[in-house]
Amino acid sequence: MMPQQEDPADPAHHRVDSLKESDAFHDECGVFAVYGHPEAANMAYLGLYALQHRGQESAGICSSDGKHLHCTKKKGLVAEIFTKRVIKDLPGKMAIGHTRYSTAGESNKLNAQPFFVECNKGQLALAHNGNLTNSIEVRGELEAAGSIFQATSDTEVILHLMARSRERNLKHALRESLLRIEGAFSLALLAKDQLIVARDQRGFRPLAFGKLKHNGHDAYVFASETCAFDLIGATYIDDVHPGEMILVSKDGLVREPWAPALPTSHCVFEHVYFSRPDSMVFGRSVEDSRQMLGRSLARESPASADLVVPVPDSGVSAAIGYAAEANLPFRMGLIRNHYVGRTFIEPKQSIRDFGVKLKLNPVQHIIEGQRVILVDDSLVRGTTSRKIVRMMRQAGAKEVHLRISCPPTMSPCYYGVDTPDKDELIAANHDLESIRKYTEADSLAYLSLEGLKESVHDRHDGYCYSCYTGRYPTDVVGIEQLVAEHRQKG
Repeated sequence: MMPQQEDPADPAHHRVDSLKESDAFHDECGVFAVYGHPEAANMAYLGLYALQHRGQESAGICSSDGKHLHCTKKKGLVAEIFTKRVIKDLPGKMAIGHTRYSTAGESNKLNAQPFFVECNKGQLALAHNGNLTNSIEVRGELEAAGSIFQATSDTEVILHLMARSRERNLKHALRESLLRIEGAFSLALLAKDQLIVARDQRGFRPLAFGKLKHNGHDAYVFASETCAFDLIGATYIDDVHPGEMILVSKDGLVREPWAPALPTSHCVFEHVYFSRPDSMVFGRSVEDSRQMLGRSLARESPASADLVVPVPDSGVSAAIGYAAEANLPFRMGLIRNHYVGRTFIEPKQSIRDFGVKLKLNPVQHIIEGQRVILVDDSLVRGTTSRKIVRMMRQAGAKEVHLRISCPPTMSPCYYGVDTPDKDELIAANHDLESIRKYTEADSLAYLSLEGLKESVHDRHDGYCYSCYTGRYPTDVVGIEQLVAEHRQKG
């Protein structure tokens, strides 16, 4: 059975949710940290500003003046939360920041990060990107032993483990805690006199390491993506390695493994969709990867057409690559409205496909009478793709050939990406021709898994493809329960 046809007269059809790109993977989280800069909080603010695309639900910054931690976190966008007055109340030369889209835990202020606690290790703040796949089990053990949790996010588990550790040294307490957890994490831990960053043993989520000069002194910076370094003038040095922690204090910078690295499982969707194209992620240019995705797609799935049109913004780079490989004109036949907020005033008279039209508008004089290859980065439920195909036809397109620059999405992600359940993934339940009919495209093709691997130069199976294959590199029983509970609450 195909997804139900939408009723434009149904008020639920025009909910605010329609602007949250329900037919796409939602963003995850962004982490930023800085040590040794007199404007640390301001650097964190700018870093989070550059990472805003990784989460638009809430944001927070914690700073240290050497004696106390100072924290501010709220729901909303980075620029809305951190005014000059707020930044002024975050003194010190160290800071960590976080911008969030909920992947585990309810969407509320309590789950905004960084998390802050006062415990036997002193004042601590933690920012985390990823999902802990055994958090249900560990949390149950901690609660049975008397721990009281303030939020539903899996990140809080790490702080409770640290508070219960008998290790007096902060680095050793963190190592002991990380050895108890499984799954994906890139995290930053701030104490009054030191900063520690760490990455899981498989390197699921990215975490870059850089240096910033200020008055002849070195400041160290860490971020989910290198685009944050570009904004503040920092130089990218390296990635934090899988299984590595880096400690920065008055004694300098120390890099050491907290556990042996395992075979890497870098999230390939960072290159397909999430990361900004101007970032280096997993040591590779995102823009280069996306153009290669488009070139591979053009070689695998050509079509007789007049021009190539991207679905902006994330489909642009792949469409450029497709057009170049196919020797076809690249045209911006869809224009995105970048100023769509989370709420809008809906007209009383129903407008078909209102939510998508609010965000995207076809350029009729480019599309009319043309055979169009429409390039998008993913097709999850298929509902938005169908609406866009309809819009192209309404603008006069003779033919619309839909090309997706990744393989069919068959399974949910449990490593820090908010994805629908498997029964909502159209490719997990229907064949290619059924999906094509549903989207109303003249033809439909996805990039093959082999083409994806070639495009990101993965010669040694160093990426995680579980959303395309259903094969997970870790046990996901606990996280399946966590996601199910989250969806019931939401």
